[in-house]
Amino acid sequence: MTDNKKVPKRISQTVLNSLKGGVVPRIGLPYIAVGRKNEIEALLHDVDIIAEGGASFRFIAGRYGSGKSFLLQTIRNYVMDRGFIVADADLSPERRLQGTKGQGLATYRELIGNLATRTKPEGGALSLILDRWISAVQSEAASETGLTPGDPALSDATDRKIIAVTAQISELVHGFEFASLLSRYYHASLEGDDETKALVTRWFRGEFMTKREAKEALGINIIITDDDWYDYIRLFAVFFRLAGYAGMMLMIDELVNIYKIPNSVTRQYNYEKLLTMYNDTLQGRARYLGILMGVTPQALEDKRRGIYSYEALRSRLAEGRFSKPGARDLLAPVIRLEALTAEEMLVLCEKLAEMHAGLYGYERNVTTDDLAGFIRIEYGRIGADQNITPREVIRDFIELLDLLYQNPDMSIASLLESDAFSYAESAAVSDVKEKDFAEFTI
Repeated sequence: MTDNKKVPKRISQTVLNSLKGGVVPRIGLPYIAVGRKNEIEALLHDVDIIAEGGASFRFIAGRYGSGKSFLLQTIRNYVMDRGFIVADADLSPERRLQGTKGQGLATYRELIGNLATRTKPEGGALSLILDRWISAVQSEAASETGLTPGDPALSDATDRKIIAVTAQISELVHGFEFASLLSRYYHASLEGDDETKALVTRWFRGEFMTKREAKEALGINIIITDDDWYDYIRLFAVFFRLAGYAGMMLMIDELVNIYKIPNSVTRQYNYEKLLTMYNDTLQGRARYLGILMGVTPQALEDKRRGIYSYEALRSRLAEGRFSKPGARDLLAPVIRLEALTAEEMLVLCEKLAEMHAGLYGYERNVTTDDLAGFIRIEYGRIGADQNITPREVIRDFIELLDLLYQNPDMSIASLLESDAFSYAESAAVSDVKEKDFAEFTI
């Protein structure tokens, strides 16, 4: 377990503020990771397949606050450490998989804008990736030939290596134009032509709105559109591998926004795009590419509006007869998140209490018995077994820690017995087995 006492204050502040605000922090997740061990292992198995030239597609299904985004961010950190490039985006009314007013292209732009690597985890890494690729090719050519920078022969050798990379890409759908732009970027770098580099980067980001504009700026009569943006994601995945990375992981959350589209025809077009992406990964047309998508159970299973309303997807994704709560098939296309146990939440609260004490510089005064009492109340609410989520418990607990810190005369016992918490206790409390907590130690 990571030692929370050594958590940098900058990370502690970000983690606690994010969790209290109901969002998943981008950094610091290893310090608070609890549970999901089996899910993470299943997804990391996919990562190994992707690195060998394969592809994968998984849905992470769970209710709001159940930990979908947390799991996605955890995997994001894992794969970046393994040399992957990650692109993530949340769908919204303005960002879909397919649209008639640029909503699909808007998703593509968000993904490319959020490209992240281990050395640039905050996103915006496209230019860095392109420049590092060119530098790496030049260094490799120098190492193989023994030539020094400035020697014309080294430039020729580098050109040949660039051509070898772009030739592999040009064989793919839309690959010829993609490869020609990579070559343009390389030669602009050699000539110090920052304007052309910026134009090529703009094109890769999907920022040219008309073919005429692209023709005038770069001499190519093609742009990225709503219909074909995913083809360019596949090209990027192959290019990133050729550029020295392990592969590309695509993470798209909030698929519920497709479920919310009022027009049934528009929803079906989006599900059709989803089917294309799913089939590509499973049938081998995509390489070095992993796709993870976050979805709520209703947005997945509703046969009138959800993903299951599209029969081709329902037949591929529906659970078999043997999978059930407590025995889920984690190798299936859909990973269904089950609730964290009371014991796992207790461990998480222990970690957060240590982090809070380290951030504000006090000796932790919340005991394991105090934590057990808090968890007992939270899980003792009527319907908690079905409805309680980690997000709710965490927000309550951080608020509790903040109040205790700001009011040293208060005790956790008095807060737990206050009206704010006492309403939560019910006859269900007696059903919580005391032994689940009494013998529990961190």
